[in-house]
Amino acid sequence: MKKAVSALDVPPRSVPSVYPEPFKSRMNNRVKRQLGNAFGITKFGVNLTELKPGGESALLHKHTKQEEFIYVVSGRPTLVLEREELELAPGMCAGFTPHGSAHQLVNRTNESVWYLEVGDREAGDEGVYPNDDLVAKMESGVWVFTHKDGRPY
Repeated sequence: MKKAVSALDVPPRSVPSVYPEPFKSRMNNRVKRQLGNAFGITKFGVNLTELKPGGESALLHKHTKQEEFIYVVSGRPTLVLEREELELAPGMCAGFTPHGSAHQLVNRTNESVWYLEVGDREAGDEGVYPNDDLVAKMESGVWVFTHKDGRPY
Protein backbone atom coordinates (compact mmCIF):
# COMPACT_ATOMS: atom_id res chain seq x y z
CA MET A 1 0.00 0.00 0.00
CA LYS A 2 1.26 3.46 -0.87
CA LYS A 3 2.31 5.77 1.97
CA ALA A 4 2.62 9.03 0.03
CA VAL A 5 2.50 10.08 -3.62
CA SER A 6 2.53 13.18 -5.76
CA ALA A 7 -1.14 13.79 -6.63
CA LEU A 8 -0.24 14.30 -10.29
CA ASP A 9 1.38 10.83 -10.34
CA VAL A 10 -2.04 9.27 -9.68
CA PRO A 11 -3.34 8.42 -13.15
CA PRO A 12 -6.61 9.95 -14.33
CA ARG A 13 -9.72 7.88 -13.79
CA SER A 14 -9.96 5.26 -16.55
CA VAL A 15 -13.64 6.00 -17.20
CA PRO A 16 -14.05 9.77 -17.55
CA SER A 17 -17.79 9.70 -16.71
CA VAL A 18 -20.39 7.15 -15.63
CA TYR A 19 -23.25 9.27 -16.99
CA PRO A 20 -25.15 7.82 -19.95
CA GLU A 21 -25.22 9.76 -23.20
CA PRO A 22 -26.18 12.45 -24.02
CA PHE A 23 -24.68 13.60 -20.70
CA LYS A 24 -21.40 11.68 -20.72
CA SER A 25 -19.83 13.76 -23.51
CA ARG A 26 -20.46 16.94 -21.51
CA MET A 27 -17.72 15.71 -19.13
CA ASN A 28 -15.01 15.56 -21.84
CA ASN A 29 -13.20 18.60 -20.38
CA ARG A 30 -13.02 17.08 -16.88
CA VAL A 31 -10.14 14.92 -15.63
CA LYS A 32 -10.41 13.22 -12.22
CA ARG A 33 -7.56 11.64 -10.27
CA GLN A 34 -8.97 9.38 -7.55
CA LEU A 35 -6.49 10.14 -4.79
CA GLY A 36 -8.30 8.24 -2.05
CA ASN A 37 -8.45 5.07 -4.11
CA ALA A 38 -4.64 5.15 -4.45
CA PHE A 39 -4.51 4.45 -0.69
CA GLY A 40 -7.34 1.94 -0.50
CA ILE A 41 -9.76 4.42 1.10
CA THR A 42 -13.30 3.09 0.68
CA LYS A 43 -15.58 5.10 3.03
CA PHE A 44 -15.17 8.38 1.18
CA GLY A 45 -13.79 9.60 -2.12
CA VAL A 46 -11.07 12.22 -2.63
CA ASN A 47 -10.44 13.46 -6.14
CA LEU A 48 -8.09 16.02 -7.62
CA THR A 49 -10.08 17.28 -10.57
CA GLU A 50 -9.02 19.42 -13.49
CA LEU A 51 -11.67 21.35 -15.40
CA LYS A 52 -10.29 22.44 -18.72
CA PRO A 53 -11.80 25.57 -20.32
CA GLY A 54 -15.48 24.89 -20.92
CA GLY A 55 -15.47 21.97 -18.47
CA GLU A 56 -18.18 21.00 -16.00
CA SER A 57 -17.65 19.14 -12.72
CA ALA A 58 -20.95 17.29 -13.08
CA LEU A 59 -24.47 18.02 -14.21
CA LEU A 60 -26.32 20.37 -11.87
CA HIS A 61 -27.26 17.92 -9.11
CA LYS A 62 -27.94 17.24 -5.45
CA HIS A 63 -27.86 14.08 -3.36
CA THR A 64 -30.32 12.50 -0.95
CA LYS A 65 -27.63 11.13 1.39
CA GLN A 66 -24.14 12.09 0.25
CA GLU A 67 -22.24 15.08 1.58
CA GLU A 68 -19.72 16.80 -0.68
CA PHE A 69 -16.92 19.31 -0.15
CA ILE A 70 -14.75 21.15 -2.69
CA TYR A 71 -11.58 23.22 -2.28
CA VAL A 72 -10.28 25.33 -5.18
CA VAL A 73 -6.54 24.82 -5.70
CA SER A 74 -6.11 27.03 -8.78
CA GLY A 75 -8.21 28.86 -11.33
CA ARG A 76 -11.53 30.64 -11.05
CA PRO A 77 -14.49 28.28 -11.45
CA THR A 78 -18.10 29.38 -11.29
CA LEU A 79 -20.17 27.64 -8.64
CA VAL A 80 -23.62 27.20 -10.16
CA LEU A 81 -26.44 26.74 -7.66
CA GLU A 82 -30.17 26.48 -8.29
CA ARG A 83 -30.82 30.18 -7.75
CA GLU A 84 -27.43 31.89 -8.01
CA GLU A 85 -23.89 31.70 -9.30
CA LEU A 86 -20.69 32.56 -7.44
CA GLU A 87 -17.20 33.04 -8.84
CA LEU A 88 -14.68 31.12 -6.74
CA ALA A 89 -10.96 31.75 -6.39
CA PRO A 90 -7.98 29.69 -5.17
CA GLY A 91 -8.28 28.94 -1.47
CA MET A 92 -12.10 29.10 -1.45
CA CYS A 93 -14.19 26.09 -0.51
CA ALA A 94 -17.82 25.03 -0.47
CA GLY A 95 -19.81 22.20 1.06
CA PHE A 96 -23.07 20.53 0.15
CA THR A 97 -25.41 18.55 2.39
CA PRO A 98 -28.17 16.13 1.43
CA HIS A 99 -31.26 17.81 0.05
CA GLY A 100 -29.42 21.16 -0.12
CA SER A 101 -29.12 23.25 -3.25
CA ALA A 102 -28.25 21.55 -6.51
CA HIS A 103 -24.72 22.48 -7.51
CA GLN A 104 -21.96 22.16 -10.10
CA LEU A 105 -18.71 23.87 -11.02
CA VAL A 106 -18.13 25.20 -14.52
CA ASN A 107 -14.99 26.66 -16.02
CA ARG A 108 -15.85 29.73 -18.08
CA THR A 109 -12.23 30.89 -18.26
CA ASN A 110 -9.39 30.20 -20.69
CA GLU A 111 -7.24 28.44 -18.07
CA SER A 112 -7.62 25.10 -16.30
CA VAL A 113 -9.25 24.97 -12.89
CA TRP A 114 -7.94 22.48 -10.31
CA TYR A 115 -9.92 21.55 -7.20
CA LEU A 116 -10.14 18.85 -4.56
CA GLU A 117 -13.47 17.16 -4.04
CA VAL A 118 -14.38 14.97 -1.10
CA GLY A 119 -17.59 12.99 -0.76
CA ASP A 120 -18.84 10.11 1.31
CA ARG A 121 -20.01 6.88 -0.25
CA GLU A 122 -23.32 6.47 1.55
CA ALA A 123 -25.26 3.38 0.47
CA GLY A 124 -28.69 4.05 -1.00
CA ASP A 125 -27.80 7.55 -2.20
CA GLU A 126 -29.75 9.09 -5.06
CA GLY A 127 -28.80 11.91 -7.39
CA VAL A 128 -31.39 14.47 -8.45
CA TYR A 129 -30.80 16.53 -11.61
CA PRO A 130 -33.24 19.48 -11.81
CA ASN A 131 -32.24 20.59 -15.33
CA ASP A 132 -31.91 17.18 -16.97
CA ASP A 133 -34.09 14.11 -17.56
CA LEU A 134 -31.96 11.98 -15.28
CA VAL A 135 -32.18 10.18 -11.94
CA ALA A 136 -29.27 8.29 -10.36
CA LYS A 137 -29.49 5.57 -7.70
CA MET A 138 -26.51 3.99 -5.97
CA GLU A 139 -27.08 0.23 -6.09
CA SER A 140 -24.39 -2.19 -4.85
CA GLY A 141 -21.73 0.51 -5.23
CA VAL A 142 -22.70 1.36 -8.83
CA TRP A 143 -24.70 4.33 -10.13
CA VAL A 144 -27.80 3.23 -12.06
CA PHE A 145 -29.33 5.93 -14.27
CA THR A 146 -32.93 6.26 -15.44
CA HIS A 147 -35.12 8.90 -17.02
CA LYS A 148 -37.32 10.77 -14.54
CA ASP A 149 -40.26 8.58 -15.61
CA GLY A 150 -38.28 5.45 -14.64
CA ARG A 151 -37.26 4.27 -18.12
CA PRO A 152 -33.66 3.00 -18.19
CA TYR A 153 -30.93 4.63 -20.26
